[in-house]
Amino acid sequence: MANSGKLTTTISNQGRITLPKHIRQKFRWKAGTRLVVEDTPNGVLLKAAPFFAPTHPEDVFGSLAYSGRPKTLKQMEAGIAAEAKRRHARHRY
Repeated sequence: MANSGKLTTTISNQGRITLPKHIRQKFRWKAGTRLVVEDTPNGVLLKAAPFFAPTHPEDVFGSLAYSGRPKTLKQMEAGIAAEAKRRHARHRY
């Protein structure tokens, strides 16, 4: 479904545009897809908006409450090994 020519669209009175079907299909953009509009030196860039806001470890570190004594490194390693063994036994890896 290659298109050798440039695709065009028109801005409506309400400032809306219709993206050509070829573009919507190529990017799998369905009705209701949220797009980010960026002004770039080369023109306007449209891309699908992320589903979730980006997070960083420092934003969520310590967000889960834990009451009790801190686990030792040895206890954490033992817990990880036990879970890996359990999943391996269930053929999850």
